[in-house]
Amino acid sequence: MLTTQLPGFKDPVHDAQQTFRALLDALARPGIQQATASLTPPGGLNPGCAAACLTLLDLETTVWLQPGISESVRSWLLFHTGCRFTAEPQTADFAVIDQIETMPRLDEFNWGTAAYPEASTSLLIQLPALEETGSATLQGPGILDTITLQTPLHTGFWQQWQAMTAHYPLGLDAWCFADRQVLGLPRTAQIAGRQEER
Repeated sequence: MLTTQLPGFKDPVHDAQQTFRALLDALARPGIQQATASLTPPGGLNPGCAAACLTLLDLETTVWLQPGISESVRSWLLFHTGCRFTAEPQTADFAVIDQIETMPRLDEFNWGTAAYPEASTSLLIQLPALEETGSATLQGPGILDTITLQTPLHTGFWQQWQAMTAHYPLGLDAWCFADRQVLGLPRTAQIAGRQEER
């Protein structure tokens, strides 16, 4: 089957609405898992990230794909969303990350400007699971006191995140996906405790 023949959402309107609500809820309640609509994506995209792409990307958005993501993903996204692609993380509206260990530093993406902080890159991070041994404790809007995440995100990532949040309202918003589950990391989520080494 050609990549462009792989279907998108079974029910485009309902599935996009379900996924959009999940993405909004994930950012509004950092650290609380939400579920996207289901679909069958090409190899290189997990179902949750693929659903987010179909929901968020369109003709006006520019996407950076981490090197190593297959050409079939590019073709599928172009066919279903009409999005544009860039080789420069700094110019992307959205960045799709497949390998957290080799992704660019957070300061290599667009953090927005003082006049337009919302004009920043949003990160779509694919992970093998949302529950692993590494941890970080977060606090901020949408979090009652603190919440501890146990994810594959490494200590270096959290150190960069902590440095980034000092520049609020500039910064990045991120979603982490494993299968159909998604966790939100808005730029308002700050590190509350010392990160444990993995």
